Amino acid sequence: MDYQAFFEREIEALRGEGRYRVFADLARHAGSFPRARHYREKGEAEITVWCSNDYLGMGQHPDVIAAMQSALETCGAGAGGTRNISGTNHNIVLLEQELADLHGTEAALVFTSGYVSNLASLATIAARLPDCVVFSDELNHASMIEGIRHSRAEKKIFKHNDPEDLDRKLSALDPNRPKLIAFESVYSMDGHISPIAEICDVADKHGAMTYLDEVHAVGLYGPRGGGVSERDGVAHRLTVIEGTLAKAFGVLGGYIAGTAALCDFVRSYASAFIFTTALPPAVAAGALASIRHLKASQAERDRHRDRVGMLRSRLDAVGVPHYDNPSHIVPVMVGDPVRCKQITDRLLDEFNMYVQPINYPTVPRGTERLRITPSPLHSDDDIDRFVQALSTIWTDLSLKRAA
Repeated sequence: MDYQAFFEREIEALRGEGRYRVFADLARHAGSFPRARHYREKGEAEITVWCSNDYLGMGQHPDVIAAMQSALETCGAGAGGTRNISGTNHNIVLLEQELADLHGTEAALVFTSGYVSNLASLATIAARLPDCVVFSDELNHASMIEGIRHSRAEKKIFKHNDPEDLDRKLSALDPNRPKLIAFESVYSMDGHISPIAEICDVADKHGAMTYLDEVHAVGLYGPRGGGVSERDGVAHRLTVIEGTLAKAFGVLGGYIAGTAALCDFVRSYASAFIFTTALPPAVAAGALASIRHLKASQAERDRHRDRVGMLRSRLDAVGVPHYDNPSHIVPVMVGDPVRCKQITDRLLDEFNMYVQPINYPTVPRGTERLRITPSPLHSDDDIDRFVQALSTIWTDLSLKRAA
């Protein structure tokens, strides 16, 4: 077999469908985000970023940078290996204590990424619970799907954010079988927010565990940034809360929070945790500083909501269609992968504005979109110029406007 020819054909197939992904070569500017330097063949350019998951700009916060610099000078660059072999750096110990406090749980366990924390935790829990059945929301993230698949446990998919469908499916099951319900608080492509309390009601009725992915909510919702479950006062009803340190907290890593026994169980049995090098001390220190700051400061969350509201109203004013939802995600709907790429290419090349097109398989075919994430650091002028650029492109491409 001609292996290289196979690889090339597969890549060309993606190009032909209009969903070949191009990674922009960027360097973010500490102290002036959302500005960044774009490196391209025709020369460098100063751009504005509109699709970062560093939702609150904490990746450049002075407290975070100072904490990372201090830890780097004190502990060096790397963790030295897995926590089992090299020990746990004290910054990770403090970080796990801070995360447990954030979610009101007995313990927390830190992983190298949110993807790994979902994969490792769901795979371990569902695999080792005898005869476990996992009930998974149909729009769950790929990391959750992968963890459930890796567990080889029986899986049943329930309709998105539909407690009644979940109840029906649970009612058809042997009440004595172990059950785990896996879902998210904020779904990052559509911006839906799940009915956590209602899902917990169903879980309580059927004696099921609950596993809530809060990666797109921690830092952003709740009086201390504990996520939608904190905002809604239901965090204590969940078996596992999973989150990330790489989005609103602005650094890197993932985690779970729950009882001491549950976290110790995952720590002791999850191969993806046991055999993975730990987070570097400086990364843990930066995440710790970010969490502590956002526990005490509401300013970033208030400004963030204001920016999201302003962007939505400006889009409405020019008729650029965006999907309405109760979260901070602003999906501008396009519905065609080729058009999506044309829009984002023009934004970058002509207007120096960066948005990554979202195509299949991240979203279903025919729902291609721009996923806009305004931050507290975007100014009124930034928003006005971005919306005007979109409106110009919409006219040039004869795209349908909202009524």
